[in-house]
Amino acid sequence: MFKRLLALAVGLVLYGASMAMILHAGLGNIPWDVLHQGIADQVGLSIGTVSIIVGAVVLLAWLPLRQRPGVGTVANVVVLGLTFDAVSPYLPDRPGLAVAVPMMLGGIVLNGFATALYIGARLGPGPRDGLMTGIVARTGWSVRVVRTVLEVAVVAVGFALGGTLGVGTVLYAVAVGPLIQLFARLMRVDRAVAGETRVTDAAHTSAAGLPNSSEPAIAPDPAAPRAPRRRPRRPLRRAPGSRAAAPGPIAAESGERA
Repeated sequence: MFKRLLALAVGLVLYGASMAMILHAGLGNIPWDVLHQGIADQVGLSIGTVSIIVGAVVLLAWLPLRQRPGVGTVANVVVLGLTFDAVSPYLPDRPGLAVAVPMMLGGIVLNGFATALYIGARLGPGPRDGLMTGIVARTGWSVRVVRTVLEVAVVAVGFALGGTLGVGTVLYAVAVGPLIQLFARLMRVDRAVAGETRVTDAAHTSAAGLPNSSEPAIAPDPAAPRAPRRRPRRPLRRAPGSRAAAPGPIAAESGERA
């Protein structure tokens, strides 16, 4: 449990730092921030308020996907904001391309690594990442495809509502999905990233005493000693010309009574 909590904490801190790197590079916002900005311009609310509302709406989308919040879901909201504010003062704001491009690329790669790390802890994803894992679990599609489709759709809607985007926004939208899938495989947490719902459903099915078809069959150990095979007994053959044994007295009496 300690290792999972550590992976969750480190992953969320790195996630918040990656957000700050991408934003301060000045080459484009994260796709969800483009959506938040576009909605904020239309309804007259702050981006922070819109972000909370969108997060709540996305959580409602978890219901048909059978996703369940956890410690990581709550920590996602708190730790990301605190880390973003703590890291931002140490980053240059809108630097030249010689600094902005490496900062943006490093932020995108770090974001993919951090996402795989904290979701792999299996303590609950954030609202938006949980939407991804839920769709992956229910459809069987790859993380790469689902995440890319979500990010591109969010960018398109946000841009149509008036949100601003840049090169970094488009690059993030098409690259973060494959990066998450790559790092999940390298860290051997691809099953968790592919959908925590499968793990939860399997646990509830086993607790109810029902057969679980998702659990793999246990293969026999080839090194285990095998039980000796018993040869079937063959019936005794009588020699030709031999007579059957005479019936005993009990058998004779029973025959007479019959």
